[in-house]
Amino acid sequence: MNAKEFLEQVRYVDRAIDTKLEQLYRLRNEATKATSLVSDMPRGGSPNLQRLEDTIVKIIDLEREINRDIDRLIDMKAAARASINAMANPDERLILEMRYLCYKTWTEIAETIGCSESNIYRLHGFALANFAVPVDPLERSWNIGEAMNT
Repeated sequence: MNAKEFLEQVRYVDRAIDTKLEQLYRLRNEATKATSLVSDMPRGGSPNLQRLEDTIVKIIDLEREINRDIDRLIDMKAAARASINAMANPDERLILEMRYLCYKTWTEIAETIGCSESNIYRLHGFALANFAVPVDPLERSWNIGEAMNT
């Protein structure tokens, strides 16, 4: 895996967590809708408690999955940060940190550093060439497919 692939995985995992948090929000809303309404009209049958129970189980499972993904993201960011901090050129460090850990646009990075976007692209290329991809013996935290499917 090259430097760019590794660094882009950090953003991917972060976005996947956000998506799962949205799903969790919807499940919680669904669970609250399952409560009974107060009405003087007679109802046929009892409320579907099984549906509420199933939704609660889904909520718990999704919360566990999100927590595992957050743990992976924290590990990935820490490893990326350590590799970035080990780089010699401060501008290259700043570009990689802003782009891949703070998710800044090229324009924002250029404004912060005080140079043109074309120079940022050039420095970014050098930074990626100088970035040492962290090595995890099991590669468990760096594999997007595994990180998102466990």
